[in-house]
Amino acid sequence: MANSASGMAVHDDCKMRFLELKAKRSYRFIVFKIEEKIQQVVVEKLGEPNDTYEDLSASLPPNECRYAVYDFDFTTDENCQKSKIFFIAWSPDTSRVRSKMLYASSKDRFRRKLDGVQVELQATDPSEMSFDIVKERAL
Repeated sequence: MANSASGMAVHDDCKMRFLELKAKRSYRFIVFKIEEKIQQVVVEKLGEPNDTYEDLSASLPPNECRYAVYDFDFTTDENCQKSKIFFIAWSPDTSRVRSKMLYASSKDRFRRKLDGVQVELQATDPSEMSFDIVKERAL
């Protein structure tokens, strides 16, 4: 079992679902949570391909930390269709201190398991991960 200093173990399902999002575009987003009892990062929710960024935002609990990946489709100023995969570390100010520490200490190790993430966002309240910020970071 991993301790909080080294980061949590990552369930194989996390990597498998991420690859499905990246390669097959099976999901629009994935929400991950740390299961403290089993000391692992696990998949909590899968967003359908036609789900929106608002659906992802609504899937993040207001008082608990989570990780998420979001497949963002956009059109550049040159009219090119592009896609970028965002990693979001959601750590609301209202969550427990222990939880915030656990997610912060495990983030880098978990993030490295998700090969193909292009943009990383850290958010402590919804305004820090607004759709406008996502669009701005993608371009």
